[in-house]
Amino acid sequence: MKKIFIYTIAAITGLAACNKKEDHVFDKSIDERLNETLAADQKALTGAQYGWKGFIYPAGLKGGVVAFYFKFNDSNRVEMFSDFDSASAVTPMTASYRLKALQQPSLIFDTYSYVHVLSDPDGSVNGGDYGAGLGSDFEFAIDSVVKDSVKLTGRFNKSKAFLVKATQAEMQAYYNRQYANRPFANISKYITYFKRLVIGSSQYEIKVNQTTRTITLTWVDDKGTVHSVTTGYYYTPDGIALSPAVVDGANIIASLNNISYSNSGPTMTFTVNGTSSSIVGSGEPINNDPDAPRRWWQYALDQGGYWISPTGFHVNGVNDAYGITKTTNFYFLLYWPQYGTQSGIPYDLAGSVKLVNNSLSLPYGIAYRPPNFTGDGRVSFTYYGTLGTVPTADSIPVYKTAIQFTDASGYYLVRLDSTHYDMVSAKDGKAWISWQY
Repeated sequence: MKKIFIYTIAAITGLAACNKKEDHVFDKSIDERLNETLAADQKALTGAQYGWKGFIYPAGLKGGVVAFYFKFNDSNRVEMFSDFDSASAVTPMTASYRLKALQQPSLIFDTYSYVHVLSDPDGSVNGGDYGAGLGSDFEFAIDSVVKDSVKLTGRFNKSKAFLVKATQAEMQAYYNRQYANRPFANISKYITYFKRLVIGSSQYEIKVNQTTRTITLTWVDDKGTVHSVTTGYYYTPDGIALSPAVVDGANIIASLNNISYSNSGPTMTFTVNGTSSSIVGSGEPINNDPDAPRRWWQYALDQGGYWISPTGFHVNGVNDAYGITKTTNFYFLLYWPQYGTQSGIPYDLAGSVKLVNNSLSLPYGIAYRPPNFTGDGRVSFTYYGTLGTVPTADSIPVYKTAIQFTDASGYYLVRLDSTHYDMVSAKDGKAWISWQY
């Protein structure tokens, strides 16, 4: 036993002696290699003769994308454009940047710039949430650098970003102010809720969210299967590009080119893969969900609560068309299924909730009989009476809203998610109200 112990000690001693001489896997230290990587990244960024096209996908936009142009120099300055709005699309801004090793090589935009606008915590700056903005980043870990592109990930919110080398023509398009051409922004001028993208014999319902920079296309294929795809979009000198492209069988929709807009209709025309195409208004969805109205109504009933709308009806292109938000101490409009019973008949209530002395109250409302759900997916409302007394000052907005509710054509319900629905007039699609729970 004693001999075994001695032999073991000898073996360990010999092994240690063999390792006295260090065998490095790398011939340079970690710091040296990091510095070399940063130097190579700097050379790549500044070596792009015509700069870089940049694409940032803010984490808070869930698929939305904002396009940039960057020209980096060796003095840690970067000149940029951004398609975020019409001003930044044509006005160059110079800011500072630096490359730094933060667990891995990182690109940091370290003075306020167009990149920072996306993550500005003041929601009025970018249309995002107060305290978070659009959930974007201005410090990016460098994931990879290849010949013509750089892949990045935001260090805080994990926003994805890409740089792609620009061509001379692409660079000149920015400096020649060609990005001032933004006709696609006229999509907000359509007065119908539903809009159709028509490409040859194919039709798609198109829904554009200019805040989240996303487009949703919905269509029904030859077998009757419904498809819905949401993708980001960004501006190009003559239209928009979709990122990623939408694939419908052999039909790939990657961009809308040569866009022009006419107030007649209104109508937007363009080309898709060389095919003349357009966006036109529609009074009905391309594929109506027949159960959506009942699900909307039942959801609030099951929760023992109500739907709210902070803005009232949008009609013929006008937000809060009846001025309900301008009534005395208005806080929100509610719709409460089976609010009460009168003479054995249950009734729903649409009423204005008021904020008085920091307290919410429901002083009056318009009662409706139980709604009528049709087989083709509409809901209609029948006036039953008035609960409480409507002040004279509030009467016009309140009763105009009530008249709109009882339109005989009824409404489609468009589900955005389980707690958000849009209720759209089935008469012509030109009136709607947004509900949230």
